[in-house]
Amino acid sequence: MNNVNKLVAGFFFIWDTVILGITFLVSLYIFKDTGVQGIDWALFVGLISLWLVIVKWRKLYFFDLNGDFSNRILNYLKSSAILVVLLGLAYLIFTFPPTFRKVVLSFSIGFPLIGIVTNFVILSIINRLKNSGGVSKNVLVTGQGEMVSKVNSYFKENPKNGYQVKGMVKYHNVTEPQLAVEGSDEYVSDLENMGSYLKDNPVDEVIVALPIQYSEEIKKILNTADYYGTRVRFIPDYQKLLGEDCKVIRQGKMDMVNVRQMPLDDKVSAFFKECFDWCFSSLILLMLSPLFFLIVILIKLDSPGPAFYCPERIGKGGKPFRVFKFRTMRENDSTGRASTVENDPRITKVGKFLRKYSIDELPQFANVFMGDMSVVGPRPHRTYLNEEFQRSVDKAMVRHYFKPGVTGWAQVNGWRGPTETAEQKEQRIAHDLWYLKNWSMKLDIKIIYLTIFGRKTHGTAF
Repeated sequence: MNNVNKLVAGFFFIWDTVILGITFLVSLYIFKDTGVQGIDWALFVGLISLWLVIVKWRKLYFFDLNGDFSNRILNYLKSSAILVVLLGLAYLIFTFPPTFRKVVLSFSIGFPLIGIVTNFVILSIINRLKNSGGVSKNVLVTGQGEMVSKVNSYFKENPKNGYQVKGMVKYHNVTEPQLAVEGSDEYVSDLENMGSYLKDNPVDEVIVALPIQYSEEIKKILNTADYYGTRVRFIPDYQKLLGEDCKVIRQGKMDMVNVRQMPLDDKVSAFFKECFDWCFSSLILLMLSPLFFLIVILIKLDSPGPAFYCPERIGKGGKPFRVFKFRTMRENDSTGRASTVENDPRITKVGKFLRKYSIDELPQFANVFMGDMSVVGPRPHRTYLNEEFQRSVDKAMVRHYFKPGVTGWAQVNGWRGPTETAEQKEQRIAHDLWYLKNWSMKLDIKIIYLTIFGRKTHGTAF
């Protein structure tokens, strides 16, 4: 692990240990009439020691900040469950005062519950900080003439702006000195092969510094970047060439253009949406926790297997993440290619009810709370389906400019479920892009209302 990962891991270790200690001591104080005695302190030290052994065995604090946080939560659940089971066995084997049963019960419920809640909050804060605008952006630069030198000089002199030039994309046979980048020994690609580089490397933006007369080349760059969901900034801008969704942004002494300016590119709007997502998801998770507990029991009674299904989906910037869903099938597809069909024999009795009313999607509010999803936005697709949309529908990857949602404009207009025909694919993408271009908090509230009460929303659910 790098130094940042070690620092965060150390914080989590201290935090979990403190929660363990406080939960045990508070349980003693509330339920033990004689107060805390010597044997209680011995048991306290024993619990701490046992926790150290378990977390080392489970490698609880070996995780990557750039990885999947759901694994951290699941590992914590397993580790705390092991501790509770061992404590229960010790209570059965050894002799303890009668009042100690309440202490054990209180600790067995309190420690995992408080630990999960606080871990969710901390991981949510970390994830949002990681995904904030302050994170460094990887950029490619292509162009011709003096403007290219200005671009490179600006980024070199202003590293605090968060732009890191990964290299140059060579434009035809322009000489090396004209497009040389400080700290880069060679070009990383040319225009013909730029798509291959975008596919295999993390690139947030492509900065184009070509004269206006090279309109065909510029359009080709835009099409390639759109295909891979990569943002483009052009220096300078002309609306006739780039369309009406562009916006000029001042960087130092240069005019740069956000080719597809969306309402959520505004920092104030994005901040309000983030606040709404966090507050709304917190309220939903708190209110529905008893229902979640009941659904878990029903799923376990209905068929063998885990209560949750956590498949991989594609999120903001084309990055994969795992979504939380209630399991509705006896056997889930592991290939990511098998779509659910009407009267699918794999669906359980409980699962059929959950899917009909989209209840199986409710755990995704945990993804919203963690910062990987939004309450409203384009629905996240499987990798295979995402690639299919990418090949068949123009600008399909533009929907990845922002976070996916638990519900969306396409879903409340009846375009959820099957994507077998060209019309179904095109309409879903068209509705997603319309939402991004016309976003407002009022529209989000409307979509949430239609998700619950709209007739079209559940018409294709099965």
